[in-house]
Amino acid sequence: MWEWLSAPIDPARAHEVGLLVSWHARMMVLAWGVLAPLAVIFARFFKIMPRQNWPVELDHPFWWRCHWIGQSAVFVLSIVGFALVLPPDFQALSTHTALGYLLLLGLVAQVMLGIFRGNKGGPTELRKQGSMRGHHYDMTGWRRMFEWLHKSLGYALLALSVAVIALGLWKANAPLWMWGVLGIWWCFLVGLYSALQKRGMAVDTYQAIWGPDPSHPGNRLPAPGWGVQRPANLLSGTGADVDNLMPDGQHTAPK
Repeated sequence: MWEWLSAPIDPARAHEVGLLVSWHARMMVLAWGVLAPLAVIFARFFKIMPRQNWPVELDHPFWWRCHWIGQSAVFVLSIVGFALVLPPDFQALSTHTALGYLLLLGLVAQVMLGIFRGNKGGPTELRKQGSMRGHHYDMTGWRRMFEWLHKSLGYALLALSVAVIALGLWKANAPLWMWGVLGIWWCFLVGLYSALQKRGMAVDTYQAIWGPDPSHPGNRLPAPGWGVQRPANLLSGTGADVDNLMPDGQHTAPK
C-alpha cells in the first residue's frame, strides 16, 4: 500500500524537485491549504463563543486574534515561499506560476484593504478618542464597501489557492499520498464549514461587538453577507427578553 501511495501521480515522470522548490511548496501549502481557510472559519463562526454570555459579554477577541494571526502568517509564509523561487523565468511561465502571481497580488490587496479599513469607533472607543464616531460603528459607505470587498476577495482567493496548489502538485508530480491528504483535509474543511453554518454560528459582526440595541446605527441596516444571522433575532425567536439581557447602560431605544 505504501509503495502505491508513495508513487508519483504520473508514472511517466519522476518526482524530482530541488531543496528550494520543496520548501516553497511546503510553505505555500501550509499558508493557503491550512492556515488561510482556518482563519476564515474562525472569523465567520466564532464571533460569539459557545460559553460567552452574549449580549452581557460583548466584543470577544478570540475570532479577531485567530483571523489576524492566521492571515499574518499566511502573508509571511507566502512572501518567504515566493522568495525561494526567485528570480522568475517569464519565458517558461506555467499556469501554476501565473495563477500563483495572481494569488499573491490578491493577498497584497487584502493587506491594503485591512490597513485602510477605517477606524472602529463605538462605546468601546469612547474613552480613547472622546467620540463614538467611527467607520465601523457608523457603518459608513467605505466600511460597507470594505466588508463586501474583503469577504468576496477572500473567498475568491481561497478558491484560487486550491487550483494553484493542485497545479503545483501536478507540476512537481507529487506522490499520491500528498493528493490524498490534501483532498481529505479540504473535504473536512468543507464539512466543518457546512456544519457550523447549519448551526447558525455565522453571526453579524456588528451585533457581536456592540450588541442588539437599535440605537446603534449599524443595527438599523440589514445584516451584511450571505447566511449571516443577527443574534438578537435568535434570542427573540426563543422568547428571550433582550432588554433584560443588555449590558449595564445599554437599553433598546423606544419604538
